[in-house]
Amino acid sequence: MQKQANIVIVGGGAGGMEIATKLGKKVGKKGLAKVTLIDRASYHIWKPLLHEVATGALDTGTDALNYRSHAAGNGYHFQQGAMIGLDRENKQVVLAPINDDNGRELLPERKIDYDYLVIAIGSIANDFGIEGVKEHCVFLDSTEDAMAIRERLLNKFMRYASNDQLEDQIKIAVVGAGATGVEMSAEMHHAVQQLRGFGYKIDASLLDVTLIEADDRILPKVEKPKISESVARELTKIGVNVMTNTRIVKVDKAGLTTDDGTVIPSDMVIWSTGIKAPDFLNNIGGLESNRINQVMVKQNMQTTLDDHIFAIGDCAACPQPNGEWVPPRGQSARQTALMTADNIMLMLKGEAPKHNYVYKDLGSLVNLSKFHTVGNLMSFMGGGVRVEGRIARLVYTSLYRRHLIEIHGVFRGTLLMLAKGIGRIIHPHLKLH
Repeated sequence: MQKQANIVIVGGGAGGMEIATKLGKKVGKKGLAKVTLIDRASYHIWKPLLHEVATGALDTGTDALNYRSHAAGNGYHFQQGAMIGLDRENKQVVLAPINDDNGRELLPERKIDYDYLVIAIGSIANDFGIEGVKEHCVFLDSTEDAMAIRERLLNKFMRYASNDQLEDQIKIAVVGAGATGVEMSAEMHHAVQQLRGFGYKIDASLLDVTLIEADDRILPKVEKPKISESVARELTKIGVNVMTNTRIVKVDKAGLTTDDGTVIPSDMVIWSTGIKAPDFLNNIGGLESNRINQVMVKQNMQTTLDDHIFAIGDCAACPQPNGEWVPPRGQSARQTALMTADNIMLMLKGEAPKHNYVYKDLGSLVNLSKFHTVGNLMSFMGGGVRVEGRIARLVYTSLYRRHLIEIHGVFRGTLLMLAKGIGRIIHPHLKLH
């Protein structure tokens, strides 16, 4: 009897969830392979929504997806743990021990066997080696990071809101004006507005939010400058201080220092500039990696040194025929995930993987909470079409809906969307704990 192949996927982000779901349904349920998803958390949150988790606008109790329950219904298995090593000779993934809140060991270091491995760990913010960033900034790389920001932010809101008169403003600096930084800046102002509904004497003047970008415009990766200009105007309108051409060289308890010596006072610094793959991926298992720790892959997403190991999404460096590299975008993570599933299924049949990834920019959308949504669609077709307002908001929302349908199926995904919509009507719009 032929040995059942072990397919292991490390990382339960959007790409990891979609490839685990597809392989679980296609080969796991049929007994053609054992599919295992590994993630350090116990539940999945769509990463573009982390800024809403951080401000309390999204409730993890209702919007999070439990990996174990989803695995049980979709033909794959789930193992909770953090990858710390890779033994390519014995084809094993090494997981760190799991400890409780008191430091007691719940599970020892483990090794998970694989025949095919998919690394889908995503990316983290790049501190660029700037003095004080690691020590004095908060990041928005994971659900745990978002929850920590939520606790600090809402505690500050509550303390100020309980007073009859406002004290000094809460000074928050957001470094990096990509989509995450821009959306986080707007969402904080929305959270302040929502607090009024809880009977607190509070308004937008409580917050002094400064959005800082080293480039000459916010959203520097968005091709159309008019979109950047539109978003900058809306942010300024709601009270966000937008600073471009501003390079940070130091962060300390008092705030940030720019390259011209200017000090920007801050009670909290949210660092969201640049990306890199987690440091432990640098040459893990002897695999080839680049200067930002991304695993080097071929165009079919196989790693350059091992055809049984794939890497997808932000943690992979995938070359393109034009000499460029696939950008770290949600759309490319999803597309490479689904394509890699097809390649692995071909290999299970004894065939060579035949699908190569060619990136096509489907566009960019930026959602400024309830205030404004703007973006560009189908950018690969002659520059694309600019959209804003309700149409842009509808398209932005549809991206999350498509993710739900991909991991739950059309029927259950549609029911979940209806349930979430009803929940937003009958439940408070801000979670305070």
